Amino acid sequence: MSTFSVRQAGTLRLRADSAITRRGRSRATILNTASSPVLGYQNQDERFSSAFSILNEAIAQRAFPAASIAVTQAGHLVALKTFGNFVYEDDLKGAPFKLGLSGDFDVEVSPNTLLDLASLTKPIATTMMAMLLYERGALELEARVIARVPELISKQDPRREEITFRTLLAHSSGFPAYEKLFLNAHTSDELLQAAFSTPLTANPGSRAEYSDIGFIILGIALERLAGEPLHVFCQREVLGPLGMSNTIFNPPEEIRPYIPPTADEREEPRGAGTPARTSDAIKPRSTFRSRIIQGEVQDENAWVLGGVAGHAGLFSTAEDVARFAHAMLKGGSPIVRPETVVLFTSRQSQPANTSRTLGWDTPTPPSQSGKYFGPNSYGHLGYTGTSLWIDPDRQLSITLLTNRTWPDCANHAIKQIRPKFHNAVIEALDR
Repeated sequence: MSTFSVRQAGTLRLRADSAITRRGRSRATILNTASSPVLGYQNQDERFSSAFSILNEAIAQRAFPAASIAVTQAGHLVALKTFGNFVYEDDLKGAPFKLGLSGDFDVEVSPNTLLDLASLTKPIATTMMAMLLYERGALELEARVIARVPELISKQDPRREEITFRTLLAHSSGFPAYEKLFLNAHTSDELLQAAFSTPLTANPGSRAEYSDIGFIILGIALERLAGEPLHVFCQREVLGPLGMSNTIFNPPEEIRPYIPPTADEREEPRGAGTPARTSDAIKPRSTFRSRIIQGEVQDENAWVLGGVAGHAGLFSTAEDVARFAHAMLKGGSPIVRPETVVLFTSRQSQPANTSRTLGWDTPTPPSQSGKYFGPNSYGHLGYTGTSLWIDPDRQLSITLLTNRTWPDCANHAIKQIRPKFHNAVIEALDR
């Protein structure tokens, strides 16, 4: 029997014993009810009409085909809404997507639709794992990472020995932002060795530069501290206790048809409505996996690492992300203490002019959070077009998930849409 059932076209309902929900059922079942916001979005279409129209217009302008949002305020889930379809309408004509159990499966997004969170993995999984290990005395922020990752040691660059857990979390380790390690690394071990040997571009602690490489290494260091894989730890200690039953690394094969695709990596995509590519000189399209990426992590480095990495890999729904935000707004309850939340979400004093906290970012005009998030706010973005922003003073969180990377990662219009959407939500709440 299938682990899911289709109730009306296009709506995925996970059974209680599904591949996702049967994981991590110890203390999770006791805690997760109390950690969910109170439902209160009955009049959302009227209340947030301006904000919702921004997203509908964005879809019409092909900024992204699918969007899922959630807004919490003062302990209530005041908006939970989805927009669009898995892909653009003209992509569906003759498209070879996995559209479910039957040929007429509806690809309209629903609140149960999982999306690739991309770098939201960093705060939700990796940073939260660091917070828990810190509370338990297993992680010291000033400890040198080479004690757990001796592969970082290099006779040619002794600076690498100065990298601490704090500098990795605060993106001030000196590692570069991003490297296409997957082009030359064909196994997980090969990619990790490439990450460990990536040259520094600055002295540790001297400059803030957002770094996927740093969080890949951080994920490995935390796994060695905990003595178990990141995804196992996070399922038991974070996702389960918070009732995030639709959040998972490596979605099972049987539910991938119900996840919007994030990239078309075929050599020559051809379907009705697919224009011929006359030149790839400006923005070459990735053909790394030579297929449509659906239900697999979009990030190629994370994919080579087996779909679980410190920088990317989680899939989730907007509602589950809102549950996580709700816990953060409650001071970390029921999984971490309020003082730990404050420590990890406060802007670092060093390097000078950094906007980073330990695992999060903070608003710096012009900010992707918009113009209303206050000075104690924190948030994070994801490459696939995802974001989460939290304002503890307003007791507010806004989750926006999209698949803006479909079909070729070239469209960055979300950079204009996201702050407009946030502004419109807060203006509606303030009326």
